[in-house]
Amino acid sequence: MSLMSSLYVGVSGLSASQNSLNTTAHNLANIDTKGYVRQQVVQADRAYLKWGVTHLSTLQSGMGVNIATVRQVRDMFLDKAYRQEIGRQGFYEVQYEAVQEVESMFGELEGVAFQDSLEELWKSLEELSKTPDLIEVRATLVQNAESFLERAEIIYNQLKAYQVNLNTQIQDKVSRINEIAEGIKDLNDKISRYESNGLENANDLRDERNNLLDELGQIISITYKENSNGVVTVNAEGVQLVGETNVYKMGTAKVSESSNLLKPVWVSYGNVDVFNLDRATSSENNTDIGSLKGLLVSRGDDTANYTDMFLALDEYNNTINTSVIMTVQAQFDQLIHGVVTAINDILCPNKEITLADGTTITVLDEENAPVGMDSDYTMGQALFNRKSMDRYEAVDVEVLDEDGNLQTITVRKYNEEDPDDYYSLFTLGEIEINPEISNNYSLIPLSSNSRTGEVDVKTAEALVSKWQEGFAVLSPNSLTVYSFNDYYTAFIGELANRGEQLGNISSNQATLTSNIDNQRQQVAGVSSDEELTNLIKYQHAYNASSRYITVIDEMLEHIISTLGR
Repeated sequence: MSLMSSLYVGVSGLSASQNSLNTTAHNLANIDTKGYVRQQVVQADRAYLKWGVTHLSTLQSGMGVNIATVRQVRDMFLDKAYRQEIGRQGFYEVQYEAVQEVESMFGELEGVAFQDSLEELWKSLEELSKTPDLIEVRATLVQNAESFLERAEIIYNQLKAYQVNLNTQIQDKVSRINEIAEGIKDLNDKISRYESNGLENANDLRDERNNLLDELGQIISITYKENSNGVVTVNAEGVQLVGETNVYKMGTAKVSESSNLLKPVWVSYGNVDVFNLDRATSSENNTDIGSLKGLLVSRGDDTANYTDMFLALDEYNNTINTSVIMTVQAQFDQLIHGVVTAINDILCPNKEITLADGTTITVLDEENAPVGMDSDYTMGQALFNRKSMDRYEAVDVEVLDEDGNLQTITVRKYNEEDPDDYYSLFTLGEIEINPEISNNYSLIPLSSNSRTGEVDVKTAEALVSKWQEGFAVLSPNSLTVYSFNDYYTAFIGELANRGEQLGNISSNQATLTSNIDNQRQQVAGVSSDEELTNLIKYQHAYNASSRYITVIDEMLEHIISTLGR
């Protein structure tokens, strides 16, 4: 090789060392930049100068060094694992937050506990059983019943309001998904153009895109792949979100025409649902990924009430039990319904009668019903009313007497609760204190049907004993029948256990996600010690190349000056 050619070797060394120094400096400058992946210079041989061939080998001289590429140092398998596990963390984290929000509504940890209202109502019934004829005791019962109902209504309305408020979070997450999708597409275009010459990698742009993929993986379950042009296509919940040239956007739509709740839909695919919530959530099937899905699961798709407690077991578990809020709504409403109907049915007992045509109806048991201590001995006045439907209506019916003769009698027919008619139910939102009793406490039917003015002690005692009897199971999955106080204790305990389970899963997922991210950082993170070592190494290499060129220059100068003599 000539001395002139040797200069190219030195120059290539200077250039390679300078580029390596620039890359190292870039790494050090971004040591605290979130999502930055360290870059590494890969050097390669330049072309060789062939100047002869022997029977053993080709005689050639190297022309120096080239920068083959400046690559990112990252592990795509760790990236995939991280995005999956952080999505699973998000799924359970939002549900845990929902449980905490619901627990605060009942005030068991701080504030006014609903259990206090339940206890006050129970104490009123106990006092009533001792002195049922005292107006003061009756007034206390009505006031505590009103307080009990008011507190229950507040909690139930807070639960419904929280469901609707979750719409905002759902809309925000859907909007963010669309923003991320647009961001990935824009970065795809920039990366593809930047790398089209095949000479450089758009590493900083790739860092931005990977940051977006990390964030997207926390919100929704994704899969992705990169083509030969550096373009990443993304699928969300099995449907393409980012294509090579287009973004397929999400939107929101009402769960039903009559609902205020929203659900995510694929606007670009004809408003089909993004999620199939009929599939059971499990880690084995990877159906428990994404904070957006976690919000939908914890919220549910409807407002539940006590009638949902009588669904078939599979239907209950698939539609009610999966949702934190709907489970609480159904169980809490069952407690209120149980208390209200138990008190009403004792004060206004019913019976069935058979009509002449063989059918049966439920009517007020006028023979055994207690009466008020007013001058008219009023019967049939319940403590709790339905806002939109009276308890009884007077109707004429035909029955057969003891001799089999047809006769027409007037009865007070009980208006039954119909699960298909919301306004017929004793459910929160449709219950009120009987206004006639509120205005006149003497109308509370606690006097004997004999109309002598004597107190009906059995009715007063029945209110107390009924409170201590079992009235319902906590859910179709349970066999234990609870009394009112025990039911509420079990109800709050189950809610707390659910929160603890979700909190533990969320905490474990956070630890797992952190561990995976630490492994990623060990591969992709910038080490200041390592980069400073490289800085020294490339500085020495630069100095060596510079010295090499100086020597070649001195040799050329010596030769030229010698030839000139």
